[in-house]
Amino acid sequence: MVTIEWTSIILGMLTMLSGFGWIFDHKRHKHEMEGLKADNRQKEMNLGRDYVTEWRTYIAEPLQREVSQLRMEVNKLRDAIQRINHCAHRDNCPVLDGLRDDEESGDEASGDRIQESGDER
Repeated sequence: MVTIEWTSIILGMLTMLSGFGWIFDHKRHKHEMEGLKADNRQKEMNLGRDYVTEWRTYIAEPLQREVSQLRMEVNKLRDAIQRINHCAHRDNCPVLDGLRDDEESGDEASGDRIQESGDER
């Protein structure tokens, strides 16, 4: 009988210890999961930052350069058009006639034709 009592005491203690171990292990596992979630959030933020950097590098900056170049070209064209009025050959100027035709017809496609045929730099 004494061995049965000792056996039940030992088994009871082992059960209690495993229960405490499970509780502490669960808390440790919960803290690990919170740490992993925080790491994942940080990686997502870094990934978003990388996407924004690549977007700026490959899309935004080239577009800004192209817009600047287009603005300079438009300014050159404005200057050229303003100088037409002071040109000695303005009566027979094909460029001025083309611009007048564009204004009268409202046809924007003729401007593309001028650019395609006359853009030989």
